[in-house]
Amino acid sequence: MRISQLEGKRVALWGWGREGRAAFAVLRQRLPALALTLFCPEAEAAAARAEAGNALQVRSDVSAESLAAFEVVIKSPGISPYGEAAVSAAAQGTQFIGGTSLWFAEHADAEGTVRDTVCVTGTKGKSTTTSLLAHLLRASGARTGLVGNIGLPLLEVLDPQPAPAYWAVELSSYQTGEVARSGAHPQVAVVLNLFPEHLDWHGSEARYIQDKLALVTGAAPRIAVLNAADPHLAALSLPESEVVWFNQPQGWHMRGEWVYRGEQRVFDTANTPLPGRHNRGNLCAVLAAIEALGLDAVALAPAVQDFRPLPNRLQTIGSRDGLRFVNDSISTTPHASLAALECFAGQRIALLVGGHDRGLDWHDFVDHMAHDVPPVEIVTMGANGPRIHALLQPLADAGRFGLHAAGDLEEAVRLARTALGEQGGVVLMSPGAPSYGVYRDYVARGRHFAELAGFDPDQITAIPGIGIA
Repeated sequence: MRISQLEGKRVALWGWGREGRAAFAVLRQRLPALALTLFCPEAEAAAARAEAGNALQVRSDVSAESLAAFEVVIKSPGISPYGEAAVSAAAQGTQFIGGTSLWFAEHADAEGTVRDTVCVTGTKGKSTTTSLLAHLLRASGARTGLVGNIGLPLLEVLDPQPAPAYWAVELSSYQTGEVARSGAHPQVAVVLNLFPEHLDWHGSEARYIQDKLALVTGAAPRIAVLNAADPHLAALSLPESEVVWFNQPQGWHMRGEWVYRGEQRVFDTANTPLPGRHNRGNLCAVLAAIEALGLDAVALAPAVQDFRPLPNRLQTIGSRDGLRFVNDSISTTPHASLAALECFAGQRIALLVGGHDRGLDWHDFVDHMAHDVPPVEIVTMGANGPRIHALLQPLADAGRFGLHAAGDLEEAVRLARTALGEQGGVVLMSPGAPSYGVYRDYVARGRHFAELAGFDPDQITAIPGIGIA
């Protein structure tokens, strides 16, 4: 649906975060006569009224009945369409869309393709991958937009002048289905990996995978760049797309620390600024996407040396009293915590895990810790801390590792310092769980960790390269 098609319809916004405000601004500019209603919690209502004035009717009575009064509801990504009110309203004819859907519909050409656009999704590593993609495209001399879930809503860059030559768009599982619903086709879509995530939003693991894969199964990109090592992706059949595989011998893949293109040895990643082997492996996805755009990926690969890593992703924030503090606040799955551990093999580690409990299964994490354990002290914390602690307790009793229980992050950092003691080591916060309930988001959690470690949080939070440059 294009923005012009909203004219004359009964339209509401649902959510007054940055995405909601971006949608409001665009609609006021494009359709100034359109009457708009906003649904948001009462705690946000005063701010919305102050910002929007008389241009917006603000309501907090979200229900199936109130939503069904509108033909179109533009919802913020964090609001699940699978809640009872949304499902009931949709059954009565209300159409739910998001800013992502509007942006793609506006940018599609006559054939429905959004040219020179690369969409990136995946459970783990998508932000770093999208940022690295933009970095290498800019290294080619091309003006490039780094936008989307990484921190810049698409509707904030609906019609920039001059327009970029390329768009690098990060999409969460909340947004991938929006591309499919827009009717548009990205030129290139990259899917890195799939692990259980955001089950509270999607309702089940099966639906999470279905929604995530909608970027390639529903949106039918011209070229789909897929990870051959992921079983969910390897099983896909995409007859409407050209499929390019990475992490397989015929395509871009890693051998040791080297990146190969088929049998061609291209680049040694050992001394690159990419944090973690999984991110170095995702360089293969980036190079495959760049090649899919028709550029010389082999020539651009060395520019990774100038890449600046993103905050909150295996980010070393500093060393103090013999301890190195690493902020991996973006980690919201047990698999992400395991990947973080691998980055510090052979070092003494205090691993901080736990946070919001959304029912993810930690048994794979426990099984790994039973068989492949670095010198580690594990500190559990947060709402699901006790559950994780109980699963790990038998292994700790058997002497596999040290195990400590903390009520919150402050206590966890204190216990980590004590556990590592004068011998020093790495204090690694890789929670494997969201920050909801205690922090606004993972960024706020990362800032608090930096403060507790004794560092200035303002020095660690800026995302390099975001926007159009």
